[in-house]
Amino acid sequence: MSSTTAGARRPARGNEGWAFPDLVVETWGELACFTRPELKSERVSYPLMTPSAADGLLQSVFWKPQFQYVIRRIEVLSPVRWARVRRNEVASVPNASTVAAFQKDRRRRYDVEADRDQRGTTALQDVRYRIHAQIAVSAKARAGGNGFPPASEEKYREQLRRRVERGACFSQPFFGCREFTAFFGPATDLPPQTDWNDELGVMLHSIAYTPEGERYRWFRASVRGGVMEVEQPLPEGAVAVADPHWRADAGSGSGGE
Repeated sequence: MSSTTAGARRPARGNEGWAFPDLVVETWGELACFTRPELKSERVSYPLMTPSAADGLLQSVFWKPQFQYVIRRIEVLSPVRWARVRRNEVASVPNASTVAAFQKDRRRRYDVEADRDQRGTTALQDVRYRIHAQIAVSAKARAGGNGFPPASEEKYREQLRRRVERGACFSQPFFGCREFTAFFGPATDLPPQTDWNDELGVMLHSIAYTPEGERYRWFRASVRGGVMEVEQPLPEGAVAVADPHWRADAGSGSGGE
């Protein structure tokens, strides 16, 4: 995926090399949970929206395979408030083979009571954010061909803007859990929470889908004056996050750092 401007011209463009001003979308909701990956048995949220969550929200409003969003900044417009939720859930997650087995054998039954599990969630309450983003069109789409005209940022920017103003979306956005509905609209003049300054540690930046599988990218997050600037992701291998196998091994005494 290419950037939006040619490299030699970017320093002269302004707005840190981007050809156009940032697209700004405001979003809000009653509850949110942007789960920290190191605390998965009980969900605990980051104190604000992650760039990957902002990307997912924009994609639910408007997305084409010809471009990707670049999240540049997230403003926190409401004070950080926490809420504890404890719910009855099911422990197992059905996969494609399980569904196929149920479809093949109509007499097979799933006992939800036997699979019941109770989990706690430390979520955010009454959240409101302002997302600043750019659209990066791929080099292939920009070149056109195979019966398709060359793609441009202007077209996609206008389509996103119109959909935000109308409240249109491909699917209803949500904040981390599907039951935590997110609403969105054009930017307002609400000020950010300027008295909030904090170091948040390593945060999920984005997920890259490669032929080898998903690749997770991270960055060091901090909030200054209620605004989180989204820096470039850390180099691959700079962050070691435990996977389920590592935790399972550690629990049996055979794991390590």
